[in-house]
Amino acid sequence: MKELIIYKDLLENIKIRVRQGQLRLNISANTEMLATYWDIGRMIHNRQKLEGWGKGIIPRLAIDLKNEIAEVKGFSERNLLRMLTFYKEYRDFSISPLVVSELKSEVKWQQSITKTENLKKERNLILSTGWAKHIILIQKVKDLPTRHWYMQQCIDNGWSRDTLLNMVKSNLYERQGNSATNFKNTLPPLQSKLAKQMLKDPYIFDFTTLSTEYTERELELELVKHLEKFLVELGSGFAFVGRQYKIEISKRDFYIDLLFYHLEMRCYIVIELKKGDFIPEYAGKMNFYCSAVDDLLKHQQDKSTIGLILCQGKDKLFAEYSLKDINKPIGISEYELTRALPDNFKGSLPSIEELENELKS
Repeated sequence: MKELIIYKDLLENIKIRVRQGQLRLNISANTEMLATYWDIGRMIHNRQKLEGWGKGIIPRLAIDLKNEIAEVKGFSERNLLRMLTFYKEYRDFSISPLVVSELKSEVKWQQSITKTENLKKERNLILSTGWAKHIILIQKVKDLPTRHWYMQQCIDNGWSRDTLLNMVKSNLYERQGNSATNFKNTLPPLQSKLAKQMLKDPYIFDFTTLSTEYTERELELELVKHLEKFLVELGSGFAFVGRQYKIEISKRDFYIDLLFYHLEMRCYIVIELKKGDFIPEYAGKMNFYCSAVDDLLKHQQDKSTIGLILCQGKDKLFAEYSLKDINKPIGISEYELTRALPDNFKGSLPSIEELENELKS
């Protein structure tokens, strides 16, 4: 009997919390939804700990909530488990703005007071991220600072759920800022840091449909054909200017593979596509292109043009020596046309011969 009373009290508190959340949805839908889910996770966790209940309470709650507040969706067994996990992941951030003991009387909106400015910043970051994105990040990104980084990228770049999933799968965090560059010697400190963060290594072009044998021109055409996906992979701030962009120098025509303008850096970005490994001659040619763009296209308010050489492979030390005495800011990154498989998968997949034999049989 006592356990039944305790259970009904938990059920009643959750019902009140859900209905209170509904009233505040018009104020801040996402914030209130996350606060509601966090609070439900907290109530379930505390009751499990206090009463020694296991996961078996979750299916029972899901059924009873469906029966008693049928008009409210999103409280399935799976989602209740996610709420519990959400609370456990972020229990230190005081996400809930409401105090359950005050719900039955006049409800007051409580401003959470966190211990440090960092906690406040992280709390706001969590509350600015959608529920579907939280599910992806909790399931696939275990390191909390890395998870916060992806949240910030979602806010800055307006990523959808699917875009976030693709970026996590492609290990964007690990690829950011890994290019070989000479930015430290050619740009002011702040601009150098921003430019370094802007580039990735490697770039993943798995949206292309190229065969094993292809030319640089075919790769260029494929990237422009899938320009929207190409821009997503490049990152926020890139605006496409042109392909095979013609510049005339001393009555001779030269053609830049791809020319962009970066809206945040306020500078032109010259991209040259190379098949095969990086060689020093590429740095000299890129230095030439950046100088030409600075003289012919750059406005007085623009920053120095940045060059990006994309090749299939590079020796990092070799690349750094090639850039050491170059005057223009240049980065060198690799690109991949297919996403590399994790090492533990490579030996478990069937070979072409095995697939053919299976189909024949």
